[in-house]
Amino acid sequence: MQDIYLSDHYAELNPNWHEEDSPWKARQIENIIRKNGLQFDTLCEIGCGTGEILLNLSRAFPEARFAGYEVSPHAYQRAKTKETDRVSFHLSPSAGEERTCYEVLVVADVIEHVDDYISFIKGLRARGRKAIFHIPLDLSVQSILRGWPIMNLRANVGHLHYFFKDTALATIRDCGYSVIDYSYTASRLELPNQALSSRLMRLPRRMLYSINPDLAVRVLGGYSLLVLAE
Repeated sequence: MQDIYLSDHYAELNPNWHEEDSPWKARQIENIIRKNGLQFDTLCEIGCGTGEILLNLSRAFPEARFAGYEVSPHAYQRAKTKETDRVSFHLSPSAGEERTCYEVLVVADVIEHVDDYISFIKGLRARGRKAIFHIPLDLSVQSILRGWPIMNLRANVGHLHYFFKDTALATIRDCGYSVIDYSYTASRLELPNQALSSRLMRLPRRMLYSINPDLAVRVLGGYSLLVLAE
């Protein structure tokens, strides 16, 4: 499956690399950083795509320096043209051969794409003192009953693994991390350019979420999990 990133296949399916989602994702990361009072001078993103999340974070935290690592040559070439004096991009599947340890590591919507995601997460332990994961919660009652949402994610954006809240948190802990904080993010409700089916589900998702967040996410889906760990 990784061939879709090493070739131009993913870019052909997703020509803008979901850049329109990046400001929203950066805000979620900024929120959990500020909520927990994290102070940092260096932040690294693994699987940075075309770099837009990092560029947004660099504006939110103007004193810090940022590095992004990306396995796709196509995405890296787009990111490289956006480098600044505080934001650098690197073509690499991990946090660099220089073995730099960053104060904060960001892994946003990545682990579901990785063949051996357990080894991948364990390999990140030495690369950052704190880690922020954003993980789509693709498993819900409605997604399993309908079937095609999960299969479309597999075919069009390369999701290989599917999580709900408990398996996502258990995975992070099993890989040696301690979970400091986590929260749901309303990815299918708030991200731009959503499919008609997602737009129609906004009201029932919001209504059930206001009553019981865990039940809403398990039954109707549409949310992701943001996790701060160390």
